[in-house]
Amino acid sequence: MSGQLARQMWHQIEPVHATLYFSPAAFEESAKLGHDAGSRWPSYFAWRMAPLGAAGPKLVTATCYSFSPTMIAEYVPAVWAAAGPVQVLDARLRAMDRTLRALLGDHLDLKEAAGLAVRAAESAQVAHRPLAAANLELPWPQEPHLALWQAYTVLREHRGDGHLTALQAAGLDACEALVSFASVGAAPVGNFAGRGWSAEEWAAARDRLASRGLVDADGLATSAGRALRDQVERLTDDLAAGPWRALGEAGAERLAHLNRPLLGAVFESGMLPAESTLGIGRIQVSA
Repeated sequence: MSGQLARQMWHQIEPVHATLYFSPAAFEESAKLGHDAGSRWPSYFAWRMAPLGAAGPKLVTATCYSFSPTMIAEYVPAVWAAAGPVQVLDARLRAMDRTLRALLGDHLDLKEAAGLAVRAAESAQVAHRPLAAANLELPWPQEPHLALWQAYTVLREHRGDGHLTALQAAGLDACEALVSFASVGAAPVGNFAGRGWSAEEWAAARDRLASRGLVDADGLATSAGRALRDQVERLTDDLAAGPWRALGEAGAERLAHLNRPLLGAVFESGMLPAESTLGIGRIQVSA
């Protein structure tokens, strides 16, 4: 049950966390830092990596598993020349303050929800979970709506770090993880272009999966491929369950109830893409 609860709560928190990567306010704050506003990726890598400090390309490649190392090198470490991690973290909170206020207006009474989410986040075991640990080490904002978002970020990264463990346990390298994800019809192949893999790299990964009997000649998952993907998802859920076990089913249900207006506002805003590789669906790929 705890794995199932972890997945249910992921559906609640992932869209709220993900507004950071699509909010107009976040792009405006990023542009003020000096990042190229013509691309999503400078702000993405800066926002997500800043808790780790001025991370270099190898560390970013390790933690943003599904991105091409070549693509990452286009943006990292260049993003830190525009603004250091401390500046980025300050701007990140400003961006989320503006975003959440725009979404909820005067309905920012999130103190109870923040308390529950922070309790779950602080219970997270962060061994081998660098992004969760780095976000958990940040001071909690005083404003409840920002504390709520930061707790969601810890929980989201806790799950994402565990997902990478599940992918490696399944023997899926970074590009293979995406090909596997696409092979079960989770998202159109074209949606993965932003991850920076070349057509040749994608084809080579597909051939490697085919040699293991995981995809067919058309790149579609075989029964073995679907079984492996299901194994990845079950392990991801199980590894993400700790904070929700600590909070308890009643606490998680209460948090989900309190989160519902915010979640609805996120979807009604149209801020998130209709189809993405964020994993807001049946299965997950590291965002």
